[in-house]
Amino acid sequence: MSENPHLEPAATGVLTIDLAALAANWRLLGATAQGAECAAVVKADGYGIGMAQAIGALLGAGCKTFFVATLAEGEQARAVAPDAIIYVLDGLAPGACRRLADARLRPVLSSLAEIGEWAAWSRAAAERPPAALHFDTGMNRLGLAASEAASAAAAARDIDATLLMSHFVSSQWPDDPRNARQIAAFEAVRRHFPGVPGSLCNSSGIFLPQRPHYELLRPGYALYGGNPTPHAVNPMRAVVKLEALILGTRRIESGESVGYDATWTAQRPTLLATIGLGYGDGLPVSASGTAQRSGAEAIVGATRCPLVGRVSMDLAVVDVTDAPETARRGALVEILGETIGVDELAARCGAIGYEILTRLGRRCARRYV
Repeated sequence: MSENPHLEPAATGVLTIDLAALAANWRLLGATAQGAECAAVVKADGYGIGMAQAIGALLGAGCKTFFVATLAEGEQARAVAPDAIIYVLDGLAPGACRRLADARLRPVLSSLAEIGEWAAWSRAAAERPPAALHFDTGMNRLGLAASEAASAAAAARDIDATLLMSHFVSSQWPDDPRNARQIAAFEAVRRHFPGVPGSLCNSSGIFLPQRPHYELLRPGYALYGGNPTPHAVNPMRAVVKLEALILGTRRIESGESVGYDATWTAQRPTLLATIGLGYGDGLPVSASGTAQRSGAEAIVGATRCPLVGRVSMDLAVVDVTDAPETARRGALVEILGETIGVDELAARCGAIGYEILTRLGRRCARRYV
């Protein structure tokens, strides 16, 4: 917990984003798979930290290839990275060929229909703009079926296929037999596309014992501090720190409740601190501490203190009885950072770290360091 004299008076929270840590995470992931290029997934506004800032830091570290989800995100990324390779994971929306080509974006084609449309447009325009081909090996979302590999290879003769890719289902668990099955399926598909670079590894896939790194890595979550190896200590540096301002404190007696619907009742004389952070800022309602379950915690000084009562839109309440000397109006308490990582906060909320990152800090003051 700290008092920040530079916190603007209108802000009740501050989101600090360590761009040096982001760059260090990218370098670590690339070093783990030497011989493969390390790209970066920057979709969802750079996992919530700001796409422009994330791309700028990663470009400075040497990253040359980026993945976004949508065409609009690709155009935003192109404005920041005029010379980078940018792939659009959602692929080719009907009629979007010209716009993709104008922005020099590479669609990730996931069906024979998409390949056909991209190839027809390329012939009509007398161009050969590049694209990736995505095969499904077990996720059952987007992607060509492995059984369509021969047909896809024939259909793709008129396009410049610069990448062949698939996506792991559960690479965070090294012993999951799906990993070996997916690697084998991807190898079978690759035989139909000699010379085309391959990409299978998300963040967790980089750490699999089979080392299925191929030519290009596609980390996302780990870049932003999430643990790609949940069975072991997190090798990544924390990128995001979220702090909230104590707006006021009050004492209540045993038997008094806190928040909407009185979901938590004090079992002792209690000192409460109300902080200016709620679900309108991305702190989930499921972070609430109730009589039935513990919720999220805050670092008050050096003490972990529980959130109690229901998180509301703009406010949450922390039981600071065990930190009375440091809990005072105007101080900042830490919700997320070096001590409470994104995976821990997510677990306490019954969520996943990806969801936490992409929703946090909507109204907070942002500091990039």
